[in-house]
Amino acid sequence: MKITSLAPCIAAVLAACASVPPAGTATQRAHVETCTPVSEAEVAALFDRWNRSLQTGDAHRVVANYAGRSILLPTVSDKPRLTAAEKEDYFEHFLEDGPSGKIDLRTVEIGCNSAVDAGLYTFTFAKTGSRVSGRYTFTYRWNGTDWLITSHHSSAMPGK
Repeated sequence: MKITSLAPCIAAVLAACASVPPAGTATQRAHVETCTPVSEAEVAALFDRWNRSLQTGDAHRVVANYAGRSILLPTVSDKPRLTAAEKEDYFEHFLEDGPSGKIDLRTVEIGCNSAVDAGLYTFTFAKTGSRVSGRYTFTYRWNGTDWLITSHHSSAMPGK
C-alpha cells in the first residue's frame, strides 16, 4: 500500500477529531446546564419571601425556603443546621418573639443559576420590641423550579 493512498483516510480521521470539543469545555457545559436569568431585584425579593415566611410564625414554612442540601449558620446558636429538622428546631425558637427583618445594606452577585445576597440587616421583635442588627449572607441556587437558599450565615454586629 502506498502512503499516498492513506492520506484521504488520515485527513478524514483528523477532521472528525477536530470537530469534537475536548471534555469539560464550555460547549459541553452549556449543553448540560442552561442559566436561568435573574435580576438583582428578583434576588432582593427572595429575602422578602423569606421574611414573609417568618411573619407566619410557622417554622416549617420558613424552612421551605431552603434547599434540601443547605446550611444555616444562625446568629443565636453555635450549632450549624444542616437538615430540615435542625433548621425547624432553630426557627421554632427564633420565631417565638415575632421577628421581622429589614435590609439596611445589600450587595448582590449573580452567577449561572446561583446568586449571593450579602449585607446588613436589622430584626425587630414584635413580642419584646427589641431590635438586633446583624450581618448576613444568603446564597441561592435555581433548582429548575424555584430559587432556594443553599447557605445562610447570620451574625451579630461586633461590639453590639
